[in-house]
Amino acid sequence: MYLGIDLGTSAVKTVLVDGAQRVIASESRPLMITSTQSGYYEQDPAQWIEATFATLDALKTSHGKELATVQGIGLSGQMHGATLLDASSRPLRPCILWNDGRAAAECRVLEQRWPALRAVTGNKAMPGFTAPKLLWVATHEPEVFAATKLVLLPKAYLRLVMSGEAVEDVSDASGSLWLDVARRDWSDEALAATGLSRDHMPRLVEGCAAAATLRSDLAQRWGMVRQPVIAGGAGDNPAGAVGIGAIQPGTAFVSLGTSGALLAPTSTIAANPDCAVHTFCHAIPGMWIQAGAMLSAASCLAWAARLFGVSEAELLAPLGSHPQAPSPVSFLPYLAGERTPHDDPVVRGMLDGLSHGTDRAAIVQAVLEGVAFALADCRDALADAGIVITEADAIGGGSRSGFWLSVLANVLNIPIHRFAGGETGAAFGAARLGRLAVTGEAIATVCTRPQRIETYKPDTGLTDAYAERLPAWRELYRPRH
Repeated sequence: MYLGIDLGTSAVKTVLVDGAQRVIASESRPLMITSTQSGYYEQDPAQWIEATFATLDALKTSHGKELATVQGIGLSGQMHGATLLDASSRPLRPCILWNDGRAAAECRVLEQRWPALRAVTGNKAMPGFTAPKLLWVATHEPEVFAATKLVLLPKAYLRLVMSGEAVEDVSDASGSLWLDVARRDWSDEALAATGLSRDHMPRLVEGCAAAATLRSDLAQRWGMVRQPVIAGGAGDNPAGAVGIGAIQPGTAFVSLGTSGALLAPTSTIAANPDCAVHTFCHAIPGMWIQAGAMLSAASCLAWAARLFGVSEAELLAPLGSHPQAPSPVSFLPYLAGERTPHDDPVVRGMLDGLSHGTDRAAIVQAVLEGVAFALADCRDALADAGIVITEADAIGGGSRSGFWLSVLANVLNIPIHRFAGGETGAAFGAARLGRLAVTGEAIATVCTRPQRIETYKPDTGLTDAYAERLPAWRELYRPRH
């Protein structure tokens, strides 16, 4: 048996997977975000531990026999978060999250200090990345910065608590702006530009490598007969890629989680940082992932559900299985700023085209279309880097909506495929990495592609209609600085 633990933004998801790669059981616990002012987003790391342990306690109750035989654990996590620890490995402040926009000025400082940043890291300095956050802390909370002895990404902190070892995988480390993505190692120049050194960083491993072992007291708590190996794991999207077998060039996938992304594995680096395309190491050795990323995707639907006071399922039900025509309303999904292609942390969302005749369904459809149009921006930014996407698989909670996937197929003008259990792809991918760390099997043998259960194909009439709407939608974006 193998465990996959996905430390997300809105929840921790844990799956128990057997040797035949069947998900035997899953548990989830919610997480809360704190926002003290617009553009500031934080989480208490203690939440992560409490939620993760709660999922494992529940699995012990419901599937204790299976949990007892777990040999490997894989971790997946929200990327970019700055978890600052003191000399006793205690958090000094809440973690500053991936969607936090406070460090825009520090991004400019960082690029001025280190002109080689884009060439070495494969990325543009953006507020969501980890390194600019440390510059912000150094300026605004100097006592915290002075006391910082170790900087960990969220899942690495979870691993530290579970194992006592400070270890990070190269895919998650790619989102820090401290990694030389070609060498898959920390960059001393990058660290020096933020007043840090390797002494502040965890040890690096590949995602499928053994990184640590579970503490004996925790193994005993969950009734495990041995201390399982904990793999390097991956950032959430690389883990999702492993979960759907996207480990070779020519594959692509759409992630519809709290945030959104259009991603393509590559065997060589195809960076395009000027258009805010992200370059990350894959969780698979010798591979990279190029990604166009947006800060709000399924969270836009959650926002609409809160606005109307109903569940997301109730919002989607009246829409049917596919759109008949584009909504007369337009929506910019920039509720927390945007990355690809704008790199604009202060831009905010918009509803345009409202009238007395506008109903809830038109607004909800516009929200889904706005996310799809933003992913079209990501598609075009990737194309500028030479990556042409002809079809894509869908993962994340938003992939449960057939209507939304139909919108995506028509806006992107490519087939979109859905898997059974696609919403748990990152946790399942983490479990696969946990297995590889134990068995040493061939990666291609384990990371196979699950069976697609449905394909959403473009409809010529709708594709043309959306293509006509896209330029006008793009005109709605107005930088606020």
